[in-house]
Amino acid sequence: MQIFGFFGSILGYLLWGLFYVFQNFGVSIIIFTIIIKIVLFPFSIKQQKSMANTSKLQKKQKEIREKYANNKQKANEEIQKLYEKEGVSPTGGCLTSIVPMFIMLGIFYCVAYPLTNTLHINADVVKHATDFINSIPGFSAAGSAVMGSGVNYQEISLVRTLADSKELIGQLFTQGQDAANVEMFVNGFNFAGFNLLVSPNSQGLFSVYILIPVLCFVTSVVTSLLTMKINGSAQSQQGCMKVMFIALPLFSAWIAYSVPAAVGFYWICNSVFSLVQTLVMGKFYSPALLIAKSEAQHVALLEQQEALVKYEYAPAAYSGNNNNNKQNKQAKKKKK
Repeated sequence: MQIFGFFGSILGYLLWGLFYVFQNFGVSIIIFTIIIKIVLFPFSIKQQKSMANTSKLQKKQKEIREKYANNKQKANEEIQKLYEKEGVSPTGGCLTSIVPMFIMLGIFYCVAYPLTNTLHINADVVKHATDFINSIPGFSAAGSAVMGSGVNYQEISLVRTLADSKELIGQLFTQGQDAANVEMFVNGFNFAGFNLLVSPNSQGLFSVYILIPVLCFVTSVVTSLLTMKINGSAQSQQGCMKVMFIALPLFSAWIAYSVPAAVGFYWICNSVFSLVQTLVMGKFYSPALLIAKSEAQHVALLEQQEALVKYEYAPAAYSGNNNNNKQNKQAKKKKK
């Protein structure tokens, strides 16, 4: 978890800079997500190209496996030669998948730990503040205790407590600019009528906050459906994969219902902009389009090679004809 916290701390400087400009956590999350999507877009293109290349070779791989059905070692050798001939790496998409994953988890830690990773307040100071708030009688019963949201969301709950009791800020954060930053920070979590520090489950099933987990589920499912349709993998979803297709969005919706709305709001923003990115990828970088372009380039290359071969032989033939013509003319002159 420390490595994700490290990424979260780095990304926190960007989120804090945006918050300092806009003075609103919701707006900062939206701009923050757009910037991250733009930065990661080249990785998405490379991953899409890798998927297209792998898909293009599937038919040839199947033929090789059928031909060497009784010799798996030979089949693997021929498949490796096929990859080398086509200039495709079977692990080409791994790096482009891992880097965005680390960044996305870093973003989660940036949002979930706003005091240590966004404001960059010393972790010992934050822990002392957390322990102090949890030691105050009555906060758990009031539903605003730091421990009420689980270990991973204590910092967001601490921010909510400080927003309700601003006199505690000066007592708990006395190191230079920390108190001023915290006071500015706790005032910036109201967005579009929502307090992003509130957990939806604390407001009841029929409150407006139920929109947070509902939108988490809907945007996740729609994005997944569209992605599978564009990549042509919708028909291949079978068995447990179909279960996971629904189970994972439901699980994320349940978490969004149980934790402060800031986390769920980030997930919604991420899904919405992922949906936009999927549409762009489908328009310009769909596997079918990339395969068609690759085949067209391959045909064009073959035509160039043929033209080059013809050009290499043509001068020699032309030169030979010229020599013959000269010899014939000289012979005719001698006869005269």
